Amino acid sequence: MLAVLACLAGLAVAELKTSPSGTAASSGPAASPSGTVTPGAGTAAPRQERLAAVSWPADGVSAADIGGFGVVAGPGATRPVPIASVAKVMTAYVVLHDHPLPANGSGPDIAVQPAEAAAYPAQARDGDSLVPVVAGERLTERQALEALLLPSADNMAWILARWDAGSQAAFAARMNAAARRLGMTGTRYTDPSGLDPSTTSTAADQVRLGMAAMRVPALAAIAAKSTAVVPVAGVVRNYNTLLGQDGIAGLKTGSTQAAGGCVLIAAWHQAGGHKTLIVAATFGQPGTAQTILPNALQAGHNLVLALDRALGPGARPARKAGDLHVLLSRLDLRGAVLAGVRHGHRRSGPVPATRHRRPYQAGRTRGGRLLTRPPPLGRGEKPAPFGSRRSMTPNGPGFRPPQPVMPRRCGTGAR
Repeated sequence: MLAVLACLAGLAVAELKTSPSGTAASSGPAASPSGTVTPGAGTAAPRQERLAAVSWPADGVSAADIGGFGVVAGPGATRPVPIASVAKVMTAYVVLHDHPLPANGSGPDIAVQPAEAAAYPAQARDGDSLVPVVAGERLTERQALEALLLPSADNMAWILARWDAGSQAAFAARMNAAARRLGMTGTRYTDPSGLDPSTTSTAADQVRLGMAAMRVPALAAIAAKSTAVVPVAGVVRNYNTLLGQDGIAGLKTGSTQAAGGCVLIAAWHQAGGHKTLIVAATFGQPGTAQTILPNALQAGHNLVLALDRALGPGARPARKAGDLHVLLSRLDLRGAVLAGVRHGHRRSGPVPATRHRRPYQAGRTRGGRLLTRPPPLGRGEKPAPFGSRRSMTPNGPGFRPPQPVMPRRCGTGAR
């Protein structure tokens, strides 16, 4: 029986390698000489050989996260660097975690305090990225997030931090706690705007965050907007001028003298009727104060196109090792066979019927419906404790066969 089980398991593994797969939430190992695929936080790493070589930006640090493939490490992907206003993605992520927005909702009102309005002229003289505000102005949560993510308003990051956590320091602690939960081990936030050069992260960490952010519907929807209208400021425009090109649907730009030009981009790759989410990051792009952001946008656009080519029309993620258990349940191995192996029962074929119990096969269908539990006990019959010889022996009184493993329905990503 052990030999039979081994052979069937081998056939199951072969089927897993050759059958088409859907979207998976796991990541794979090295895929090309130009980039290394590393597992995402807390995920298994299935074998993956279908991602072609990637042409990375010549300057700065870069990485990508591809749905079903995992993090693809480019040059300097794990080196912490200043990330400028890309830090605002985590600001929005934390605010929406603490104050979720419904699909079409505006959220609660946020009032601008007199001190925040009084600080605006000095902030403008310093050249900060801002939206005009006045004391007593009221914005909805959605409007505040639009001002944060589209024109990259530093003062709105500070207002949101105060509203959410009471102070910028307390909010930065929440940002770092969220980073730890996402497995962003190379990241340290010291302010909610990213203006402080001591806020540093890695390209690999930020693409993980980008994938998580795209799974928050309100954040993804706001980051995909080209324009919005907010009180006092009026119409605001998104610095991400790549939106709508080559499947690009977000996320955030940033630039400072310390960070250079930075961009975190989300784009959809579509082939064969399937969509794959790509999140790419490139930081530290060189140039003058006027050219570093256009340079970063161009480098990010080129990276998205390179990843799109690397995926190609036939690329697909490998199945997870855990899918073997699903396949075994379909092959009816988890009931009679495994029970027999454990307890020396060498009967082959279906379990015959008795007056105590009808035959049961894990995963069998009845009328097109998958059986997920054994048939009822006979009159006066009591179930045996699971794992006992009586519960695992086919045909025995109180027999309780293991139930089939049902495939889980995966969420999006996002990334």
